[in-house]
Amino acid sequence: METLYLDHVTVAGYTYLLAVGSTGLAFVSSNATGEAELRHHFPHSVFSVDSEKTSAYKQNLAALLTGEATHFNLPIEFHGTPFQIAVWKALQTIPYGKTSTYSAIANQIGRPKAVRAVANAVGRNPNQIVVPCHRVCHKDGSIGGYHGGLPLKRQLLALEAHIVNH
Repeated sequence: METLYLDHVTVAGYTYLLAVGSTGLAFVSSNATGEAELRHHFPHSVFSVDSEKTSAYKQNLAALLTGEATHFNLPIEFHGTPFQIAVWKALQTIPYGKTSTYSAIANQIGRPKAVRAVANAVGRNPNQIVVPCHRVCHKDGSIGGYHGGLPLKRQLLALEAHIVNH
């Protein structure tokens, strides 16, 4: 049974729940259902609060959320199906301040007809922000949905655009 170390960080009015496993960040959520989601993603894990184990991850996440950093530079754990992991790794290739589409991600992972499955995998990303699912929009240019809520998605995209353009 894996132990996950939990902590919270609050930035710009949002409180994020994060969980760190034995090899890296395993979970980040910005919404009120974060704890229920965490337990859903990791039903057989033990949870412990340990600020020493989470400190560097909290600092790196906060730096990303404030624009002090443009990438998360600590290890990330991926817990999902091989397809989901392929999608999540593809999300990490979207440059800071840029967006991509579900169909572009499907093409990138060699599954061009799996656009809907890609969208589902993006929506199930357990490492919100650090695996930048907020950078995925619809093909028609509309912002699309976001697990953390559309106000947060807009805020993240605006922050990144501001940092890149200044």
